[in-house]
Amino acid sequence: MTPPDLAPDAPLFIVLNAGSGKHAPAPVRAAVEQACGAAGRRHRIFLVEQPGQLQAFAREAVERARANGGIVVAAGGDGTINAVAQATLGSGCAFGVLPQGTFNYFSRTHGIPAENEAALQVLLNEPPRAVQVGLVNDKVFLVNASLGLYAQLLEEREAFKRDYGRSRLIALGAAVVTMLRGGHRSWRLRLALRGQERDVRTRSLFVGNNALQLHQVGIDDADAPEEGRLAAIAVKPGHWWSLPGLLVRGALGKLGDADDIVTFPFASLTVKPAGSHGRRRIKVATDGELNWLDMPLLFRVAPEPLWLIKPAVAPELEAARA
Repeated sequence: MTPPDLAPDAPLFIVLNAGSGKHAPAPVRAAVEQACGAAGRRHRIFLVEQPGQLQAFAREAVERARANGGIVVAAGGDGTINAVAQATLGSGCAFGVLPQGTFNYFSRTHGIPAENEAALQVLLNEPPRAVQVGLVNDKVFLVNASLGLYAQLLEEREAFKRDYGRSRLIALGAAVVTMLRGGHRSWRLRLALRGQERDVRTRSLFVGNNALQLHQVGIDDADAPEEGRLAAIAVKPGHWWSLPGLLVRGALGKLGDADDIVTFPFASLTVKPAGSHGRRRIKVATDGELNWLDMPLLFRVAPEPLWLIKPAVAPELEAARA
């Protein structure tokens, strides 16, 4: 794998989502202009003011970067970063991040600071390094992909955020309310893994591609994304009142100790309905964004990496491993 050959003055093509996280776009723009001006770097900002603009601007940023030997940059939360990464993967362009979201798992696991000025110094001075990408069918996920209960949690969390604002406390509160409501269905799925098939019944299937998040919830295969694999977490069927306990275990970093959890690493996993009749399409969450995807689902490691501008060391991930 050969990284992009970037000139020292490679221009930046920045997709800035005005609706991401708690940050207004004006300070981000000001920080970019100051840092790029001081470094003598050309840049262009594509300001996303409506959700429908994101994918189009991401594609345009990639086209401009390819034509000018530049870097494609996503300024936003994990969902924005996902959309821009989807357009960048396979283009031959380097990719950068200015994190603006609530959790920022992708940037944190790769050592990219949350502060704009510090993140810009990484972007302007570090080289591109290979980063693993997960795929479900042809949809990119950098942090996680899921179906079932976890996807429902994300959907209801967004409703809470619209009503009460964006913060980690609001997100946790939304998860607790969803779990206490009860009535969560279980899914009968057939998993094809390493040439063998098995039927499972689960409330939720979660596939992680982020070592920091997996270490924080406390599973044995947390470093799978750093070793060329993905990590699956399946929640066994059970009484609905056991679900808040799983949430607490995850918050304490002890999810892997729960009897209601099955985890395993893999490079490729096919998921389809068990039995002859099942859904043809299913709702899948990728990096916090909901999508309707055709069954069967193929979860796999992408054959090529994303060339991310990042430091060699990620202090938060190293601390989580300790």
